[in-house]
This record gives sequence, C-alpha cells and structure tokens, in this order.
Amino acid sequence: MPTIVGFLIVFGSVLAGFMMHGGNPVVLLQWNEFIIIGGAAFGSMIIANGVRHSLYIIRSIFALLKGNPFSKERYTQLLVMLFELLTVARSEGMMKLEEHIENPEASEIIRRYPSFLSNDRALSFLTDTTKVILSGTVSLHELDMALDMDIEQYHQEAMFASHEVKKAGEAMPGFGIVAAVLGVILTMGKIGGDPSEIGQSIAAALVGTFLGVLLAYGVCTPLAAALATIARSELAYLTCIKTTLLAFLKGDSPMTCVEYARRTIEPELRPTFAELELRIREVKTRMANK
Repeated sequence: MPTIVGFLIVFGSVLAGFMMHGGNPVVLLQWNEFIIIGGAAFGSMIIANGVRHSLYIIRSIFALLKGNPFSKERYTQLLVMLFELLTVARSEGMMKLEEHIENPEASEIIRRYPSFLSNDRALSFLTDTTKVILSGTVSLHELDMALDMDIEQYHQEAMFASHEVKKAGEAMPGFGIVAAVLGVILTMGKIGGDPSEIGQSIAAALVGTFLGVLLAYGVCTPLAAALATIARSELAYLTCIKTTLLAFLKGDSPMTCVEYARRTIEPELRPTFAELELRIREVKTRMANK
C-alpha cells in the first residue's frame, strides 16, 4: 500500500503541476516512447541477468505492493517460537527438539507460526543450524563464523533485485535520450512542412527525455530503496535466529536467548520487553496446561 500511495503522489504531482501550467496531459501519452524506453530497459535486464532472474526481479517489484512483510508482529512471533523450541530442548532434551527440526511442516510448534514456516530462507537457516548444533561437532566460534558467511550469502541474494533495479534506473535517462533522438530524426524529415506538425513532433520527442528522467528518479530509484529495506529486514530476521541459537549453545536460558535476539531488531520494529514477556507468558501457560 505505501508503494501505491507513493506512486500516486509522484505521478499526481507531476501531472497536476503540468496542468497548472496549462498543459494537456494527453500530450504525454506517447506510447511509442514508452515502448522504446521500457522495452530497451527490459531487454538490457534480460541480457545482463537472463530470463529467469529478470522475472524474479519483476516478481520482487510486484511483491512490494503488499508492503514490507517483516512487521513488528512477525519479529515477535519469531522470538516466541524460538523461545518455545528452546524451552522444549531445555525441559525435554535435545532429541525432542530434533523431532521438530527434522520435519518442521509437521511440528506442532512451528506450524503454529505460519509466517515463519512460509519463509524458506529462515526455515532452512534454522533447521540446518540446529542440526549442526545437535551433531555436537562444531565449536561456538566456528559456528559463529559459518553463520556469518551463511547470512552474508542470503543477504547478497536478497539484495540482487535492488541492485538490478537501481542499475535500470541509472540507464533510464540514457534510454530517454535514445527515444528523444529518434523523435528528432523523424522531425528532421518534416522540415519545411506544417510548423504545427513539426512542433508536435518535437514535443513528442521531448517526452522521451521527460519519461527517462521521471522513470529513473520517480520509479526505479525508490523501488530499489524499498527492495533494499526489505532485504535489510530479512537480514535482521536471520540475525535474530543466529543470536538466539548461539546464546543457547553457550548455555543461556531460553528467555535470555530471545532477549539477546530482541535487541538486534531495529527499534521501530522491536517489540518491547513487556510485550515479549506477555506473549511468552501465554506460551508458558499453554505448555503447563498440556
């Protein structure tokens, strides 16, 4: 929703200002310019990344219409789920935890948190790391280094769409100039003709430059920033899991583990200690009533 509202403000402001100057917005509907700029941008993206990755970028852009999925509630659910899993491991033994990790889709605990279960990156990160811990063959320092490398790889993959959209934005003014030059070439063939027709042709050519600049700074740049924000949120999400598991491996209590993880979340999305404690108290009550 914020993405849609932002685009409405951007294009609404541009059109409103143009009309206040006495301009006719219909003049800006030069579909041939859209085809030249948009087609060239998409084609260059395919050349650079291939069809599969280009379609992934487009899907990532459309996913922005739903907003940032990493909300305060989603982080809270992650912390509560981790607390519940670690409590099971502490009270019933590591073998009981293994049952939940080996088949998370069938886990009574993990299935209770569908927002986590639907996140393939986070799910594999948690299960793979827990299996390593259960094997008992890696030291705390070695696991810390391995998790940092793993998170870095995930983050680079998550930032891929943002980087490519930013590159497309940098190219947009150039494609706009290409469209404008083609329009000027056509205009030169009309020299000596009706002045009004020549003026319309020049205006149509200038629309190409206008569209290139607008798409670069009004569309691609903010889209790239929004994609980067989601990537950073996912980085924090994975960091929560890493922090919790490393703290547990050191021997800290489940509550201490999730408290360490809570403090890695940016303040705007971080649940307060009281909010987290209330949710954990509900989990303790449910587990006690089993």
